[in-house]
Amino acid sequence: MIHETIYLYEGRKDVTLTTYILSDSKEMLAGKKRPAVLICPGGAYLGCSDREAEPVAMAFGAMGYHTFVLRYTVYGGEVFEQGFEGMIPKKECQYPAPMQEIGLAMLQIKEHAEKWLVDENKVAICGFSAGAHNCAMYATHWYHPVITGLAEEKKEWFRPAACILGYCLSDYLYMKEYTLQDEGATAMFEASNLSYLGEKKVSEEKLLEVSPARCVTKETPPVFLWATASDELVPVQHSIRMANALAEQQVPFELHIFEEGMHGLSLATQASSAFSFQVNSDAAKWVGLADAWLKKRFAITLQE
Repeated sequence: MIHETIYLYEGRKDVTLTTYILSDSKEMLAGKKRPAVLICPGGAYLGCSDREAEPVAMAFGAMGYHTFVLRYTVYGGEVFEQGFEGMIPKKECQYPAPMQEIGLAMLQIKEHAEKWLVDENKVAICGFSAGAHNCAMYATHWYHPVITGLAEEKKEWFRPAACILGYCLSDYLYMKEYTLQDEGATAMFEASNLSYLGEKKVSEEKLLEVSPARCVTKETPPVFLWATASDELVPVQHSIRMANALAEQQVPFELHIFEEGMHGLSLATQASSAFSFQVNSDAAKWVGLADAWLKKRFAITLQE
């Protein structure tokens, strides 16, 4: 395995692309290219969760894909310990920077496709919670100048072949109308807004701009969505709204809603858990379902 960390900005160590490139062998693909999955952990745009990073990369690696973990710009995970009081806006971590960094990661993957034996036409993006929102934003904006302006001569390089979204926040306008039951969750969402949008109370115009369920077009790639009906932090309606938007635009998608399970399950197995309540054998089925869904598009051609 080629395992290395690439810094996407000179002079900064917080935005990184970590590679999990499967080693080639004459006993397997013997020089053929493999599809790849680029993973964006969640963390409310305040941090990037380790639970939704390497464990997920290893799971997709076991399916036969090269994998990459993108740690995009966030406010700083220390606020979870220090508290949200006293937070001040940081321009460098605000929209559209996190979305653009998916584009920078895609450029790295495509530029190294020959060296890493990556099938440049089969690169999926996969995210969880805020990372899923970031991926959904990218999936609905990859062809806009905000992304293509990063490398005008390589516009097609930015297109993701597929998108996998776990417990995704897809509609900020809906979130504005939804009343969270927990004061701590409300404070975290306000902190997330401050980090991502620069203010705690955001205008409807701005919320519309960053609501991917309202930005789906026929240019959006196929999407796999999964969530739990009992998620109290990001209501399941977000996944349903995204699915409805995809259906209206006739974009291929698959939606799985599991009855039980908390927010932030990641793989929902012991591989990504610290506590027993982070394990859910029913919700863990999403991994196999995603594998089957990807094979419809990413199946590796093997020798007869």
